[in-house]
Amino acid sequence: MIGILETLGYVIVAGTVAQMALGLYGTWRRGYLERRSFAAEARLFERRVELSLRHAEAERDLAVNSWSGFRKLKVVRKVREAEDVHSLELVAHNGRPLPRYLPGQFLTFQFRLPDRSKPLVRCYSLSDAPSDGGRYRISVKKVPAPEGAACDPGIVSGYLNDVVREGDILDVRGPTGAFTGDPASDQPIVLIAGGIGITPLLSMLNAMCDGQTEREIRLFYGVRNRDQHAFAEHIAGLRRLYPTLHVVTCYSRPTEACVLGRDYDRPGRIDLALLRDTLPSTNYLFYLCGPAPMMESVAGGLRDWGVPSEDIRVEAFGAATAHRQPTERPAAEAKPGVEVRFDRSGKTLNWDGSAGSILALAESNGVALESGCRAGHCGTCIVAIKAGAVDYVAEPAVVPEPGTCLACMAVPRDRLILDA
Repeated sequence: MIGILETLGYVIVAGTVAQMALGLYGTWRRGYLERRSFAAEARLFERRVELSLRHAEAERDLAVNSWSGFRKLKVVRKVREAEDVHSLELVAHNGRPLPRYLPGQFLTFQFRLPDRSKPLVRCYSLSDAPSDGGRYRISVKKVPAPEGAACDPGIVSGYLNDVVREGDILDVRGPTGAFTGDPASDQPIVLIAGGIGITPLLSMLNAMCDGQTEREIRLFYGVRNRDQHAFAEHIAGLRRLYPTLHVVTCYSRPTEACVLGRDYDRPGRIDLALLRDTLPSTNYLFYLCGPAPMMESVAGGLRDWGVPSEDIRVEAFGAATAHRQPTERPAAEAKPGVEVRFDRSGKTLNWDGSAGSILALAESNGVALESGCRAGHCGTCIVAIKAGAVDYVAEPAVVPEPGTCLACMAVPRDRLILDA
């Protein structure tokens, strides 16, 4: 009997000790997890502060060290990214440092080609995260000139893809543009790219991932097929490294060699139905860059879905795609019959709105105006206003000085006299 009681006593004591041990372990584990969580949050906070400071430093660097006019940059590396797509890495020809830029900005290039009497000006987005290495990278798709276009966008893209070699010198204007992302923000973000429109969004994506982000990022990337799928391996690598990065790749014209689930995620194009099917809500910042029809359709669909206009940011690219952007701001409509006088040319024309812009009105009536990107980016078409005022069909990336206007994006508000 005594032995039984002793055994029961041992069991009770052992149970009490075990219970105390479990309680102590639970307390320790909760404290350990809380400390880990606090440490992780502290590291994330420190990283965001660091990124915010770097972002502010980049803005100051651009303001202080950017340059007016064109500067000589040398091509130090040229890489094929996909069919008819090459990346060019650039450094200063004189070896001096280049200012940091903001993710999503672009460079303006001036080309003097042998068969052209005038320089050609084009804008290309920077396609990598800003770095302290003093290098810029652009990625350019060779595009054939569209039939009936007023300019030849394919000439320069073909020149960069087929002719330019490592060691060549290019004339470049400094980084600019308002289509930028803040890597330090923690707001969930959706990046929507069509074709070579991936370039500014890839700059933002690389910058966010460079910050070891825990931010929710969703990338929708639409191309024709595997042959034109630029940066496929790079994006797949980011996808594996960052669990908060979600990627949906769409092929509009997959070939027999394209494997669903390996090369791409969805057949067809990016549209509102895909976004509604994939996104849990509309509480995101949306960045769009691609062909105009895609942007107009998707941006309009997002607004219809209830996304505030200020959360939809778009970047048009190329002379053929940027006549109007889907984020048009309301402009005072010029009344039919408003006079536009080109003073030096001696021509007075009536504005009825059909031309779309002052530049188009001038070109269709034999008035010579310089132009480049035709998207409000490069500033080549700036003309002095001698009387009157203008509005813009969309917010230009380059802000002209008072008393001037960007003819490619401007429409007359009232009777207008231009120094052209």
